[in-house]
Amino acid sequence: MLWLEHVSKTFNTGTINERKALIDAQLHIAPGEFVTVIGGNGAGKSTILNAIAGTWPIDEGAIILDGINVTGLPEHKRAPFIGRVFQDPKMGTAADMQIEENLALARRRGQKRGLKWGVTKAEREEYKDKLAILGLGLEDRMTSKVGLLSGGQRQALTLLMAALMKPKLLLLDEHTAALDPATAAKVLQTTDHLIEENQLTTLMITHNMKDAIEHGNRLIMMNEGRIIYDVSGEEKQKLTREDLLQKFSDIL
Repeated sequence: MLWLEHVSKTFNTGTINERKALIDAQLHIAPGEFVTVIGGNGAGKSTILNAIAGTWPIDEGAIILDGINVTGLPEHKRAPFIGRVFQDPKMGTAADMQIEENLALARRRGQKRGLKWGVTKAEREEYKDKLAILGLGLEDRMTSKVGLLSGGQRQALTLLMAALMKPKLLLLDEHTAALDPATAAKVLQTTDHLIEENQLTTLMITHNMKDAIEHGNRLIMMNEGRIIYDVSGEEKQKLTREDLLQKFSDIL
C-alpha cells in the first residue's frame, strides 16, 4: 500500500540551523498493516508523516501510495487518499459547525461541491449509527456545535471523520498526546475498532512505549532521521517495554 524509497529531507540547508530530518528512509507497508512509530524528539517521526501527507516536498527519493507515485503531488491532491488525525483535537474539525455537518464535510472529501449539500435523511441515520459505536453519547447530540465537545469527544469524532471514506492510508500523529490517560485509552480503543472494522492501513506515531507495543501488528523505531528497528508478527507480540528501553539505550 505504501512505499518510501530512499527518502531524504533536510531543513534550513546551507545554514547554521541545517538539520537532516530524514536520511535515506526506506519503508514498505502492506495493505491492512497497522504500524506504530516510536522514537525520541527529533528522530524524524513527524517528518516522515508530513512527507507522506505532502505537507512539504522531499529532497530525494519517491513516495508510492497504492501504486501511484505521489512524490510530486501537493498536499491537497493527496488528501482524497489519506485520512489524518493530529495531536491537537481542534485541528481535525470545524468548531462552529454541528457534529452532523462535520461528518457531511468528511463524507464529501475529494468530491466536487455545489450549492446543494445539506445533510440527507439517509446520511443522518448513517452518522447516528456510526457515532453510537463510539460510546460517547454523540449520536444524541448531532446538532450540537463541535466546539462544545470535550477534547476526547472531539478527537474521537475526528477519528470517525478520517475513517469515514475508508482512506487508502490513515496517519495518526500522536493523536492521544494531548488527552488525559483515561480519555487517551478510550480514543485508542476507538482507534483499534475503526481500523479493524474498515481494514485500514495505518501509521501511528506515539511517544508512549506501552501504546506502541500494545497496538498495531508492527513497530518501527526511528533515530536521527533513520529507521533503525522494524519488528512485526510474533516477535512484536513478545516485545516488552524493557526491550524498547534497551534499544533506546543502545543508540545513546
